Amino acid sequence: MTRPAEPDHHAEALWAAYLDFFREEAIAKVALLEPKEQRRTRLPSGWTPLELLSHLFHMEQRWLVWGFLGESVAEVWGDWNTAEPWADEDADEPRPAARWVVPDDVTAEQLADRLRALGRRTTEILASYPPMTVAVEGPRFGTDPATLEWICFHVLQEYARHMGHLDIAVELAAGSRREA
Repeated sequence: MTRPAEPDHHAEALWAAYLDFFREEAIAKVALLEPKEQRRTRLPSGWTPLELLSHLFHMEQRWLVWGFLGESVAEVWGDWNTAEPWADEDADEPRPAARWVVPDDVTAEQLADRLRALGRRTTEILASYPPMTVAVEGPRFGTDPATLEWICFHVLQEYARHMGHLDIAVELAAGSRREA
């Protein structure tokens, strides 16, 4: 398996290029694992590599489609177990319990396809709006929306942080003999 190449520092659309890079890295790391290992946790927090891939999809969609554009999203919190909502006194609405879930019939390949399709949408958004464009007012930001640039920084740091988590999970599952 060929690892995705880090974007060239001269890339014109650097935000989109780095998000593409991290998406492909996450997909490649999960693909290193057998399907059983994709659904197995080896960490005290309890998440699985497949759940992390689902979380990345939903996270990016929440920030850019639902948050920035203000579009309706069918399952905004689709990566979270919604059986036990928890109240956040600073939030306008309850948020789901802190536990990622992936339905048994969803595969890594399906999640990869969804993530790549969302990546194409993200690239379109980034090409259509200047970085200092302010998001619409709505459920993500209320009356104090962020700029597209801030959202990109947030999404990029979330990918980077979770890539480190995924590195550890894949190494524990596959052993250090395999490239992660």
